[in-house]
Amino acid sequence: MAIIKPFRALRPPRELAEHVAALPYDVMDVEEARTMASGNPNSFLHISRPEIDLPPEVDPHDDRVYSLGRTNLSEFIRRGILVQESQDCFYVYRQKMGALTQTGLVVCAGVDDYQSGVIKKHEHTRADKEEDRVRHIDELDANDEPVFYLFRSCREIEGIIEGVAAGKAEYDFTSDDGVSHALWVIDDSRQVQRLVTLFASIPRLYVADGHHRSAAAGRVRELRRTGNPSHTGLEEYNFFLTVIFPENQLHIMPYNRVVKDLHGRNIAEFIAQLGNTFEILPSPGPVAPAERHHFGMYLDGKWYRLHTRPACVNESDTVNRLDVSILQNNLLSPLLGIHNPRTDKRIHFVGGIRGTDELVRLVDSGEYAVAFSLYPTSIGELIELADQDQIMPPKSTWFEPKLRSGLFVHLLS
Repeated sequence: MAIIKPFRALRPPRELAEHVAALPYDVMDVEEARTMASGNPNSFLHISRPEIDLPPEVDPHDDRVYSLGRTNLSEFIRRGILVQESQDCFYVYRQKMGALTQTGLVVCAGVDDYQSGVIKKHEHTRADKEEDRVRHIDELDANDEPVFYLFRSCREIEGIIEGVAAGKAEYDFTSDDGVSHALWVIDDSRQVQRLVTLFASIPRLYVADGHHRSAAAGRVRELRRTGNPSHTGLEEYNFFLTVIFPENQLHIMPYNRVVKDLHGRNIAEFIAQLGNTFEILPSPGPVAPAERHHFGMYLDGKWYRLHTRPACVNESDTVNRLDVSILQNNLLSPLLGIHNPRTDKRIHFVGGIRGTDELVRLVDSGEYAVAFSLYPTSIGELIELADQDQIMPPKSTWFEPKLRSGLFVHLLS
């Protein structure tokens, strides 16, 4: 059963919400974050990416970065930019991006559920990124950015959420990227308890986005438990900030790849060997694959369509029939020498929201030699694989729209 817990969110007053709200820390580099926060002292990036307030030569993992995050959070509280709720609540959070709408429930999930497998994961974490989040969360004494979870659709839960969202929103604004955001507060204790009870009958939750934040929440709990001789299991540090959406509302975009070189081959040699696994068709323009097992490739100023030869696909293998696996197992590893994409510095991953133009830009810049566009992993594939306790290759899913940070913060003390 899934345990969810209401909490007293630290959040901005209504008139400041759109100025505070920021994209997640990990979808931009430092310079992009500086640009986004420029001229806006209330941007949550001053808390989630505090390195933007330090000289460029300061390493993002310097002790001063984590300390400044805590200082900036305290300053936001002092200035009234973030104010704590007077009682435990749940929140309904709705995003609209073009024709897409997703409406989820903002809650605290349990570390115990993550560690026991009630919350199902589909990716491994990287030790360096996990350590960064542990230090950030522990220093802030807060979960400042929510994890993105999904659950199998439940009519009554969705009915309650939609009923709340039919009322007047606490926040309602459109961010610079055209995504609209609305938030409602659920402070009725009977409604809160009903949602707790309903989720207790949900056997599993699934990580959509936020494996590192989830894992870091568990490690922070262990640090706090070790240092607390009166630990009961009910302390706030046993729970972490999440937004949970019904599966039928979510949209996955592809997670594309670019590679720095052809692993010692010239272009003719590379294409010749590629033909053993893929049918290669020149394309007059950019390729965004429209079906499974098809790929786009941008190389030497030209686009190609790659169609996987049937003999190279095992449809009975849940992991290896994924397009990210097909590309990894049949091209990136054997031809380009990318044997561990989690750690290899020659590969870079590009979220689908940036489109094929970004692939062209990166290759044409000379920094990368070749780019690959993919067909997106489906929600069904994610759930099936997670239910089997299988792990996808890294960077298999890119969810849009991204949850905004700063609209709700969970304090650990």
